[in-house]
Amino acid sequence: MSALETLAAVNGNVGTIGYGLAAIGPGIGIGIIFGNGVQAIARQPEAAGLIRQNMLLGFAVVEALALIGFVVPFIVK
Repeated sequence: MSALETLAAVNGNVGTIGYGLAAIGPGIGIGIIFGNGVQAIARQPEAAGLIRQNMLLGFAVVEALALIGFVVPFIVK
């Protein structure tokens, strides 16, 4: 195995580990969004529609960050 092949293998592994670590943040963010949203709906059931709308908007933003983290390693190479 040449040095170039070894370097390519290491770069691929580092990218995989990097995305795995980057996926932790959105996972925690989604858990916080929905956990706090459920608590808010339990406290004020009359505002459930607005709270649900804000939860889904926050989920979309956090999920977009996760998808960007997935795509960027393919673009940067």
